[in-house]
Amino acid sequence: MMDPIDDRVFAPSVLRNRMPILSVLKTVLPSRGLVLEVASGSGEHIIYFAQQLPQLQWQPSDPSPTARASIAAWTATENLSNVRSPIDIDATARPWPVTDVDAIVAINMAHISPWSATQGLLREAGRLLSAGGLLYLYGPFRQVEVTLAPSNVAFDEDLRQRDASWGLRHLADIEAQASEVGLVMSDIIPMPANNLSVILRRL
Repeated sequence: MMDPIDDRVFAPSVLRNRMPILSVLKTVLPSRGLVLEVASGSGEHIIYFAQQLPQLQWQPSDPSPTARASIAAWTATENLSNVRSPIDIDATARPWPVTDVDAIVAINMAHISPWSATQGLLREAGRLLSAGGLLYLYGPFRQVEVTLAPSNVAFDEDLRQRDASWGLRHLADIEAQASEVGLVMSDIIPMPANNLSVILRRL
């Protein structure tokens, strides 16, 4: 039988940003409940958060079978009982196969997916979250009257060359879409390397 460790994927960026993200999550996540991560990728973020916030239940998801195998391998390796089996969620498809979610986390998703994926994320967050429920977004974004850092300009150009449907999203567009589904942008927190933590709440 193949060792499940062999399925683990390592993303170098996780080691750079997981602690700053955790610092924010500690201040905004509920004390108890289920946190859904959309586009969990390698699974390293959710494993780290589950270790640091063991009072919460964590539901990883990703449309990629390779990613889901990595998440399962990381969960088994770390022997975590508060991380559920990864599920297949395509953010553009509705409805998602999950209920009773207290918070939703999406890290580095909006810019590495079509705009329709962000729209789907917002729609499902509006459907799944109860009043006061949290949607947390992390990554580089465009803002009104804020000059984009040169590194993010280059990153945006690289993304669009790789896939014309990718690219840095404007927070004004996200806020407009969010308002249509009962979400309000409650905070924008500067993060290292010209990233942002964006906090949305269900009305």
